[in-house]
Amino acid sequence: MLDGRKRIAALAATLIALLASVLVVGLGVGTPSATAKPDLETVKKKVERLDHQAEVASERYNDARVKLAETKTKLKALNSDLSRQRAVVAQMREQVAAMVVDQFQGDALSTTSQVVLSDDPDKFLDNLNAVSAYNDQRGQVMREFSTQLDRLSLRKAAVTAEARRLGALEKKMAAEKKSIDEKAAKAKSLLDDLEAEARAKLMSGDYAGALPSVPASGRAAAAVRFAMAQVGKSYVYGAAGPNSYDCSGLTMRAWGAAGVGLPHSSRAQQGSGVHVSESQLQPGDLVFYYSPVSHVGMYIGNGLIVNAENPSSGVRVTGLHSMPYVGAVRPG
Repeated sequence: MLDGRKRIAALAATLIALLASVLVVGLGVGTPSATAKPDLETVKKKVERLDHQAEVASERYNDARVKLAETKTKLKALNSDLSRQRAVVAQMREQVAAMVVDQFQGDALSTTSQVVLSDDPDKFLDNLNAVSAYNDQRGQVMREFSTQLDRLSLRKAAVTAEARRLGALEKKMAAEKKSIDEKAAKAKSLLDDLEAEARAKLMSGDYAGALPSVPASGRAAAAVRFAMAQVGKSYVYGAAGPNSYDCSGLTMRAWGAAGVGLPHSSRAQQGSGVHVSESQLQPGDLVFYYSPVSHVGMYIGNGLIVNAENPSSGVRVTGLHSMPYVGAVRPG
């Protein structure tokens, strides 16, 4: 009787376990499916993070490119200065060589002998002055030659240091370019995995109204008109038109159309105008984002900016505070 009860209890336990497993499978309870796709909001945050990381690297690349151009110009000037100094030293070397030859051929000894052997006091004094003047001249030439050699050495060192700086910048730019490509590829891969409808929703802007009419005058008006005409064009890292832009490429070209030269770097553009407070913003002002600065747009009034935002969005109108705002300048 006891054995029968044990058998019944074991059978009941087995049935309960089987029922529980059926319920788990049927109701979808348990560990999430390995094939489950992340929700749209998660993907959006990942893409935004990758886009921002790529833009940070891109603006560092742009900044390095500005410095690279400056370094090349400086290196060219240093090399020209070095060539001139080499010519000066070469000319003086000939003069010094001639003095050494004269000395060994006896010119200096002959003059000294004339001083010692002269019976005429006047001639003695004249010859003594001549020897003294000759020695002074020779000493002056040697001192000047030494000075010119020192200057040549300094110029050589300056050229070497600038050439090394140039090489370091080129290496930095290569590393930034690699980082840009990697982040951009990851963002593209995430977007490619989404359905068309979800991708379109993800890439839609936060400003969906008609393009505003921007009241502006003078150079600012020309800059704003140019920037607004680019809305809808694509974002490409390092691009400055006419079909694609990055953030600083757009503002550089826009203000360039107004006759104001700006560097192709958001960080450098932050120093290319008069700083203005948010309450003083006027259409055409450049607005900057993140710390350190890695994005720039153009204020167009009514709390809006036009900017080349990222590869997912391209050139579009967004809110002034759609990104972490850090300040503004007024070019021109």
